[in-house]
Amino acid sequence: MTSNSFSNLKLNDTLVSVTEQLFFKEPTEIQAKVIPEILNHKSIIGESQTGSGKTHAFLLPLFNQIEEDKNEVQYVITVPTRELAMQIHADIEEIIKLSDKQDVLTSRLLVGGLDRERMKKQLQNPPDIVIGTPGRILDMIKDNAVSIYTAKAFVIDEADLMLDLGFLGELDQLLVRARKNIQTLVFSATIPQKLEHFFKKYLQQPTHIKVESAVTPLTIEHKIIELRHRNPIELIQTISENVRPYVAIVFANNKEKADQLFKDLKKAGLNVGILHGGLSARERKRMVNDLRDLKYEYIVATDLASRGIDIPGVSHIINVELPSEVDFYVHRVGRTARAGNEGMAISFFNETDAPLIEELEKRGINFTYSDITSEGFISRKPWNKRVTRKNKTTDLDRLAWQQVKKPKKVKPGYKKKMKNQQEAIKRSLVQQKNKKRRK
Repeated sequence: MTSNSFSNLKLNDTLVSVTEQLFFKEPTEIQAKVIPEILNHKSIIGESQTGSGKTHAFLLPLFNQIEEDKNEVQYVITVPTRELAMQIHADIEEIIKLSDKQDVLTSRLLVGGLDRERMKKQLQNPPDIVIGTPGRILDMIKDNAVSIYTAKAFVIDEADLMLDLGFLGELDQLLVRARKNIQTLVFSATIPQKLEHFFKKYLQQPTHIKVESAVTPLTIEHKIIELRHRNPIELIQTISENVRPYVAIVFANNKEKADQLFKDLKKAGLNVGILHGGLSARERKRMVNDLRDLKYEYIVATDLASRGIDIPGVSHIINVELPSEVDFYVHRVGRTARAGNEGMAISFFNETDAPLIEELEKRGINFTYSDITSEGFISRKPWNKRVTRKNKTTDLDRLAWQQVKKPKKVKPGYKKKMKNQQEAIKRSLVQQKNKKRRK
């Protein structure tokens, strides 16, 4: 074992074996810093970029402390979206399976779109872990289907999105129903200042762990292509023919645009799926499973899908539209180059995107200004470094132009002939001016 191995983080042998079966070579920085603190029963605020391994930073130590003989809820994990809940539930089930604990450990997924009565029936035998969205977990508590008072730890994942989606009220009601000294673990790529009051209320002397790193992984190449009134579908087709992405997520700014992109890309013959909040619960669940099974080469998505969900094998991000905020760009491109792998983000832009591009460049993102042709990517001058042509027209030019004879009929080469006339008249005018001076 290396000095930076999972065994040195005081995880038990079973979980060290799980990390090996998951092909985790060594802990990420956030895992190395957070796991010992959780094992010491500290409340945590963990802040690190997307794709840095936050999910297993809390799952592994929680599993390390789980009590197999208890018949009660031991851990509550809250997330802002169904897709992320389904993903983490799948991660939990995988750890249980790799630990060979299927007969002793249980987890229940509580999200909207699933049958409520069936959910209540499943909760009659309390699971060790409850994972879900705040609203649905609260519904089950109010229906007396489950109690979380026995829980030893409460996880809030993607805290900044919880704030954005207005879930702090539900989280407040959940924590009121938990034991007073519960270990609270908060994770997010960014921690907005608006969350400070919430933290003071529920986290007793938390350990704030922030992993300082580049805005986006250094292994991401950021290419930016000026749209110039071209059809994005044709550009994506050209990219497809030249780059051959393993899996590419194509981002749009809203559901309507995403739906149209999906139809157009499908019509263009690309193997494409779609993921956004407008899909029914059944459609979203099926799509998440399909994505995990690598069924699609292209996935059209909105920003909701960029938060937390881990789609395996994403080699490329294509921003058909740049988002309105810097953080959205960061979360989007964070879907690729995960766990140290390489990735490429390709963004189409117009002049109206200039302020966002400038801000991203100030944050340290190095864009390669490019275009895509049948031959592949070619370099372009950055939009803000192009020299604007200055009007060098002089009074002499204007005077000469006034004396040029305009043709009655436009024939090939007429512009060149008129320009030659103008130059000849200019020379004549200069000569006349010089004669007057000599006199």
